Amino acid sequence: MMTKKVIEASMAVAVAAKLCKPDVVAVYPITPQTHIPERIADFVYDGESDIEMIDVESEHSALSACVGAQAAGSRTFTATASQGLALMHEILFVASGLRLPIVMAVANRTLSAPINIWNDHQDSVSARDAGWMQFYVESAQEALDAVIMAYKIAENKDVLMPAMVCLDGFTLTHVYEPVDVPEQAKVNRFLPDYKPLYKLDPAKPITMGPIGFPNSFMHFKEQQHRAMINAIAVIQNTADGFKKMFKRDYGNGLIELYKMENAQYAVICMGTVCGTARHVVDEMKKKGHKVGLIKIRTFRPFPEHDLLEATKKLKGVAVLDKNISLGQQGALYTDLKAVLKNSKTIVNSFIVGLGGRDVTSCHIEEALLRTIKSKKPIIEWLH
Repeated sequence: MMTKKVIEASMAVAVAAKLCKPDVVAVYPITPQTHIPERIADFVYDGESDIEMIDVESEHSALSACVGAQAAGSRTFTATASQGLALMHEILFVASGLRLPIVMAVANRTLSAPINIWNDHQDSVSARDAGWMQFYVESAQEALDAVIMAYKIAENKDVLMPAMVCLDGFTLTHVYEPVDVPEQAKVNRFLPDYKPLYKLDPAKPITMGPIGFPNSFMHFKEQQHRAMINAIAVIQNTADGFKKMFKRDYGNGLIELYKMENAQYAVICMGTVCGTARHVVDEMKKKGHKVGLIKIRTFRPFPEHDLLEATKKLKGVAVLDKNISLGQQGALYTDLKAVLKNSKTIVNSFIVGLGGRDVTSCHIEEALLRTIKSKKPIIEWLH
């Protein structure tokens, strides 16, 4: 039996972390993720959890503490945002290179300068090549569920890679929504206690993170790459198992399709903007437009096969990116463009929502209408 509560999305993430029973949570405050560790601390100090909270002096130290604890055999959790994630950048590669299944919530917030505390995806997208799985969520419920699934995926012996659960700062982190909170016993059945294959143990000494000379370094990277590819099937199986146990459906875990039956055009996006896109699709369908939504849940590993299948009959797609690779385009667009290089589907790029700029239904409708009319690719910023 589940308990229905109206809670802040940050609280939903904290509740999920508690349900997953991490041994160690290392934290450093930064807006807009601070409510997450604050709520976890409440659970600890109220006697509801025996998590070991570590208060550190920076985000670099927070992830470093998680690396040490995870390497010693503990399940760990942390959270960050924006400049905090940027400060972690060095240790992101250490965590993935050591194959440590750390789970981290990222409250997406843009990177300065100019200083800005509002939402876009520049922070996590800038870390896309660090060897972390990235899951983007649309609601408080999905945030809670994604944390639970992230542990299940990351700790799979065929994966053993860290994971980010990315939720839009303020737009979602500070929003109150109805959430079904699962029973601890049910989560325990879905996510068993953490039993690492390898750990630092004086009784059974091993070496972690030795120097990788040129004759071996590439092999380590290839193993990480193959683990990310393995994660595709694990993500799908985990989403299927979660649906059977908890009765909540998130597509196949990689992408989620909305009203794509008979669609000729689609908007492709990730995060909370997908909610607005659903509304636009509904309204445009009433006017006779054959449109749909392809929601990206998993950005890394990139769901190439699923996107090829979802777009193979489409005339055009409007890709909404809340990030920009300056001098190029948005990351989602460039990745999709590479996947569809041999497709007749027109792929249009629209940069939206940087620094918290509202992405309205009018913006999304304009992107779709321009895609319907386009004869060649469009690259545009929608203010």
